[in-house]
Amino acid sequence: MPDFLYNGKAYYNPVEFAMDRLGGTWKMPILWRLKDRVHRYSELKKSIAHISDKMLITQLRELEADGFIRREVFAVVPPKTEYSITDKGRLAIPIVETIRNFGIQLMALEGIDIDDYK
Repeated sequence: MPDFLYNGKAYYNPVEFAMDRLGGTWKMPILWRLKDRVHRYSELKKSIAHISDKMLITQLRELEADGFIRREVFAVVPPKTEYSITDKGRLAIPIVETIRNFGIQLMALEGIDIDDYK
């Protein structure tokens, strides 16, 4: 398979390209939460255990820059920011769901309690 360049970075296959956009610890959980409804920043922060403000902001900015989510800022006091999934982001949801289900299966095989994930 031929190499290709995108935004100055060389990629060797489509999986690498996709994982560069959605891989890591936090991007898929963010998209999963946005699949059903709009969330404010504070709602996302509360719903994702162990994520720091810096990391959440970084991941949201990357997802927005890649076109997976939309950020809307309302000029009110105090400031209000809402995040929603885009059509491009919705394309990733079946993949996220498949990976999530596979993770649950692996957890069950290893004897990890999966009741909270069903």
